[in-house]
Amino acid sequence: MGNLSVIIYITIAILLLFLISQNNPKLHRHHHRHRRLKLRSNFTLNDPHSKSRDAHVHHIPFDPVVAEIERRREDKQWEQHYIQTHHHELAQQHVKTGSATELEHELEEFEDDDEDYLNDEDKFNVTSRLILLFPKIDVDPADGFVSERELTQWNMEQSQKEVLHRTEREMEVHDKNKDGFISFGEYEPPSWVKNSDNNSFGYDMGWWKEDHFNASDADGDGLLNITEFNDFLHPADTRNPKLLQWLCQEEIRERDSDKDGKVGFNEFFHGLFDLVRNYDEEGHHNASHHTDELEDAPARKLFAQLDKDGDGFLSDVELMPIIEKLHPSERYYAKQQADYTIQQADLDKDGRLTLTEAIENPYVFYSAIFNEDDNDEDYEYHDEFR
Repeated sequence: MGNLSVIIYITIAILLLFLISQNNPKLHRHHHRHRRLKLRSNFTLNDPHSKSRDAHVHHIPFDPVVAEIERRREDKQWEQHYIQTHHHELAQQHVKTGSATELEHELEEFEDDDEDYLNDEDKFNVTSRLILLFPKIDVDPADGFVSERELTQWNMEQSQKEVLHRTEREMEVHDKNKDGFISFGEYEPPSWVKNSDNNSFGYDMGWWKEDHFNASDADGDGLLNITEFNDFLHPADTRNPKLLQWLCQEEIRERDSDKDGKVGFNEFFHGLFDLVRNYDEEGHHNASHHTDELEDAPARKLFAQLDKDGDGFLSDVELMPIIEKLHPSERYYAKQQADYTIQQADLDKDGRLTLTEAIENPYVFYSAIFNEDDNDEDYEYHDEFR
């Protein structure tokens, strides 16, 4: 969008702010109620793929300014963890000299300073940020409304930046010869794989082995470039058919309790069907409990649809139509977040947002969570999504 359009947007926004503030007490309440923004992070020491099993903890930063602050914070957390797991002698030296405590204190001060910045209305004003960001989201078409599709695309772009940043950080560690590629010999599995119980359900047995690496190697040259390595770390978002096929094979391996190389109905029903049903249900993480009796019929119907050869078992090829539901992609979370934001801020319920609606509900963009338990108005907004 050209500079003239942005100027027009800002001029209209200023007029709207004036008119709303004069006539709408609701806006006054938003401005004067204290809602302190807190930094959040996707940084975890555990299996990063657990997000596909527990979607409600996954958040995407809405505002690029907040995202950059959170990235810096996460980098510092990651650096501390990397020293502890890969440089034991340096970590022990930090403990002996007391510098480890100093580093922790430094991180706390860093976080406090950033949160103070985010909560200083003169330096970071959420209404002003929305006025600036709204025309950047309203682009297809630029019609003065933000649709679910436009907001989903915006969330996707922010999410992809986050994911690529983590991939680049990991690539710097594993690319031992600094040639811009990673061989299987260079890659070292994360600490949660080393410390996991190989007999437990999860991704510890197959996800970091050579089959996974080879499936990610789209051009078959034995090396992973940044795109292939990003797919390797985040296979749910790949367009590589080899990797999607491998993902299906992993599901068969993990669900195949009797080790016959296929998934029967009972193995499908107790695990896979829940994931598919939860994906399809709106507000899936708050879905009511379903009994086996109620779910048996729809489960058998879906099983029969997937079982193309009618042999009573599901192969890896037959799982392909539902693999996205078993491992939701970033687009799924981007749409989920967009749907929730529009639901909360869409005052006239036309399925899209105007700048006025955004300004009247600023904190839904900066503090939102899928939680039906918080009914008190004072706790309506949370700091899960940014």
